[in-house]
Amino acid sequence: MTNPRSPFESADTAPVRPTSTSGSAGTASGEPSRSVRFLTVRGRSGPLLPPFESIIGRDERVRIVDTDLSPWRMVCSLQMRGPNGSGAIGTGWLVGPRTVLTAGHCVFSTSFFGGWAATIDVIPGRNGSGPAAESEPFGRVTSTSFSSVDRWQSSEDPDFDIGCIHLDEPIGETVGWFSVGVRTAEQLEGFQVNVSGYPGDRGNGTAQFHGNNRIVQVSERRLFYEVDTFGGQSGAPVWIYENDDTTKPLAVGVHAYGTGGTPSTLGITANSAPRITPEVLALVTEWVTQDGGWPSP
Repeated sequence: MTNPRSPFESADTAPVRPTSTSGSAGTASGEPSRSVRFLTVRGRSGPLLPPFESIIGRDERVRIVDTDLSPWRMVCSLQMRGPNGSGAIGTGWLVGPRTVLTAGHCVFSTSFFGGWAATIDVIPGRNGSGPAAESEPFGRVTSTSFSSVDRWQSSEDPDFDIGCIHLDEPIGETVGWFSVGVRTAEQLEGFQVNVSGYPGDRGNGTAQFHGNNRIVQVSERRLFYEVDTFGGQSGAPVWIYENDDTTKPLAVGVHAYGTGGTPSTLGITANSAPRITPEVLALVTEWVTQDGGWPSP
């Protein structure tokens, strides 16, 4: 589908909008995940001690094995295919019953696809490459309907590298979806973030790996952090738990780049994600509404 007109262009005159969407744990098992208890990070961390490079380069990712539980089942393995048959892997995450958020380059890329992807298989909570009955606990949905931000489509600007996959089936009703929220730079700096996705170097895009660390810098449109990632994790959710007591993940960015995407002028070695800004939140709301919206409370 043609991407909707982006509200980024009229941000200065936009009305006051909500600061977050409501998430859902879905109707699947409500059993608490041990991985969440032992692997995820919450709240803020202590003072950042140099050198920043002490984390980047050491692989601290851990495989998630209980992907049938929340929030891991909201994270999706993506198998993309271009019009010429070329294939690629990526990650996406549910933000509504029929809406998957991902990196813009997972749906539109002049280098990968020569433009828009042709088809994308979305596999929530994928867990390895074994028989589908075991490795795909919620099945898979194939989509041919995608959206992206105007600025990404026109110039592939890294600050606007956000895309969307529209689904015909409301798989989010079963697996749930992330709450998406806007937080200021001051609120985000020093927060510990979680990133979970499907890398190509471990499991070839079939196994979910999680990493965490703190945000080291926030620009107008991007978050920079020292969470280990690899190709295939593009499009993964970057989320926080705002305090030690909450069990509700709040997504604040869309992972898109390794250290090579960090401007040298910042003087840091970090991976990065386009931020959830008020304009991004408005666009996500537009995409979810286009797909039928969120259910009434």
